[in-house]
Order: sequence, then structure tokens, then C-alpha cells
Amino acid sequence: MTNYKPKDFAELLNVSVKTLQRWDREDILKAKRTSTNRRYYTYDQYLEFKGLKKEMERKIIIYTRVSTNNQKDDLKNQIEFLKNFANAKGIIVDDVISDIGSGLNYNRKKWNKLLDECMENKIDSILITHKDRFIRFGYNWFERFLAKFDVKIIVVNNESLSPQEELVQDIISILHVFSCRIYGLRKYKKKIKENEEIEKSLQDRD
Repeated sequence: MTNYKPKDFAELLNVSVKTLQRWDREDILKAKRTSTNRRYYTYDQYLEFKGLKKEMERKIIIYTRVSTNNQKDDLKNQIEFLKNFANAKGIIVDDVISDIGSGLNYNRKKWNKLLDECMENKIDSILITHKDRFIRFGYNWFERFLAKFDVKIIVVNNESLSPQEELVQDIISILHVFSCRIYGLRKYKKKIKENEEIEKSLQDRD
């Protein structure tokens, strides 16, 4: 999404910056604010102001995830459970996302695409069976972040569809990462020591 400084946005609308400031004060065209309280405007605001913005229908998504391919039965169970929940509540689901990957992995393609669509104002709600289906750690942060885009995460909380053995696998993954780093650090220290010994040997020859 394109963002504009007040000067650039004023030129886009063919008005003065003072006019923009007045419109902001009078709630005619409110400026957005950065974390440092600087004004800016978006392309969506330009379209809306010009009467060109069409109302976009936001989607309701079922998101399911398991860590490995041998858990595909659990993936099907999550989908069936959430579809039944949606039908019982009269919720019309637009799409189902089935993801395979660790809840510790923030680079899941389908998950990242979903986040992008949330930020593009394409998603209304996300249905999941448990918080850790969405992300293993940091769920509350992501929930607050998506709320800024008016996206709701609906956690149905079916504990039977959140296998505890998967948590064990994730813990093992964490231990593996740290053990590799420690091993790498040891190799690095050994290499430094070897280099120091070589350097000392060369100095002794001189």
C-alpha cells in the first residue's frame, strides 16, 4: 500500500497542505499517524475521497495446521470440526487453508500469505481449533496486531485436536537449534585457536 507525505498527498488532490490540515481538524479527511505522530495518507484514502473505492468483501477463513505429513488425519479432523462449528453458528466460510509446518516456523508460506491478506483488508475472521495451530509462541501479540486491521481470530478450543506430542517435537526442535549453535561456537573457538597457533608458529620462524 502506497503512503504519502502531506505535501505529496496535497499535490495528488490538487489542494494546499493547509487545506489538508483543516480537513484533518474538521474530520473531513483524517490523516493517519506514524508511531512518532507524523501525518501521512494512503492510496486507499485517495480512492475513497475521489469516490472510486469499491466496497471489498472480506473473507472468513478456516486455518488448520500440523507439524508433519504423518499428521494429515489430524488436519482433516481440524477442518471437519471447524466446518461443523461454522455451520452450527451460521458462519459462511470462504476458504480453507491447510498448512504443514512447525508452529515455531514464522516462514510458512501459506501463513505469511494469510497475514498479508489481513493487512490488505481482505480478511474478516480466522477460525482455528487452538491458539497453537496459528503460532506456537507469541499468539497474543499476533492477535493484537491483526486487531489493528479489524481481523478477528476465533479460537474454538478443541483440545483433542491439539496433540501434545507436537509440543514435544517443537521443544526438541528448539534444543536442536541451540545445540547446533553451541557446536558451531565450539568449532569457531577451535578455529580461532588453530589460527593463533599458526600465527605464533610463523612469528617464531621470523
